[in-house]
Amino acid sequence: MLKGIDPLLSPDILHILASMGHGDELLIADANFPAETMAQRLIRLPGVNTSTALRAILTVLPLDQYVDQPAAVMSVVDDPDAIPDSVKEFQLILNLAGDDPVSIEHIERFAFYERAKNAFAIVATGERRLYGNLFLSKGVVNPGE
Repeated sequence: MLKGIDPLLSPDILHILASMGHGDELLIADANFPAETMAQRLIRLPGVNTSTALRAILTVLPLDQYVDQPAAVMSVVDDPDAIPDSVKEFQLILNLAGDDPVSIEHIERFAFYERAKNAFAIVATGERRLYGNLFLSKGVVNPGE
């Protein structure tokens, strides 16, 4: 155990997050996502939903402040303007974690899969809600932090 570190952040997850560089992407994936097929590095959190994983990860991972949209989700198939409840929840969590509101990019399904193949790592959760996948782009830790 470490003081001040969310217990959900296992040594494996902490190693992945610390190993990422500025601009590297992490995908927090739902239970339906083909994580095993696409991951370069895979961490499993089967008993956790995406929102819980997101809250824990954001306690240590800075978001990329040099891009307009440091987070991305998959667009709803056949209704790209729809905002699923899971995505609404992600937006709230992201906004609470930072100083400014975060803009979330919406990506077409197959483009999302292609992007996932290039993610630094995938955290496969037990999320059962549809569209429970979220990319995060890592930012930098400033000298005073």
